[in-house]
Amino acid sequence: MKELQLIKKAALAGGKILKAKFGKVGYRLKGRANLLTEADLASQRAVLGLIRRAFPDDGYMAEESAVRQTPNRRLWIIDPLDGTTNYAHGFPAAAVSIGFAENGAVKAGGVYDPFRNELFLAKKGGGAFLNGKRLAVSKVASVSRSLLVTGFPYDRARKAAFYCKFFSEFMRRSHDVRRMGVASLDMCWVAAGRTDGYWEFGLKPWDVAAGKLMVEEAGGAVTDFSGGRWAVDAAMGSQTLAANRRLQAGMLAVIRRLLKKGA
Repeated sequence: MKELQLIKKAALAGGKILKAKFGKVGYRLKGRANLLTEADLASQRAVLGLIRRAFPDDGYMAEESAVRQTPNRRLWIIDPLDGTTNYAHGFPAAAVSIGFAENGAVKAGGVYDPFRNELFLAKKGGGAFLNGKRLAVSKVASVSRSLLVTGFPYDRARKAAFYCKFFSEFMRRSHDVRRMGVASLDMCWVAAGRTDGYWEFGLKPWDVAAGKLMVEEAGGAVTDFSGGRWAVDAAMGSQTLAANRRLQAGMLAVIRRLLKKGA
């Protein structure tokens, strides 16, 4: 698949830039807790440059640029630096995430972690892989035996109490809850069975497009908090639950109960 090969090439190119610029760039604020660095922009230029040269008629949705829509219903969904807050503070947890969608479905995806040299790749119907090794989600069936991961969106200062109620409930019920601050890697780690389930509010399509396919191709499920599947649109990721299929129902029950109570 030419698109998957391009994803691999572009993700590695973006990751090389992130590694080279790590600890050498400052940042500016797009919002109170939404940071932007020169590494974001340089990585995006590299990734988009490769995609435009290979598929000039395709559209794209990238975090640091305007959306380009095209008639052919082919769309590249790009986060050139997922984990900018980590990166800007010298915390080595970040990734390049690239998804490719056609006719409203994500067909290929890749996430590259340059700090661990881990390249996650997935093709619809063809499985998910980490550095060439096939991935499978965990078999943990209950929240009480799970290791979970979450994150908090950019409105966390205003809605801290709301988000922390979910964190508190899952922390009380599970073995523990982790927070890495890199949504694409959070989903890849579920796909790899390193964690069992992941939930987060307020994500964007570029945060989750590649990770969604990764989890599904590893045997897991990705839904919103009603259990519904996503469309490939601007709302993709606004409610994210990714887990192995045995754990999904238990996590959904906890989330639904808190939402019903108004959290």
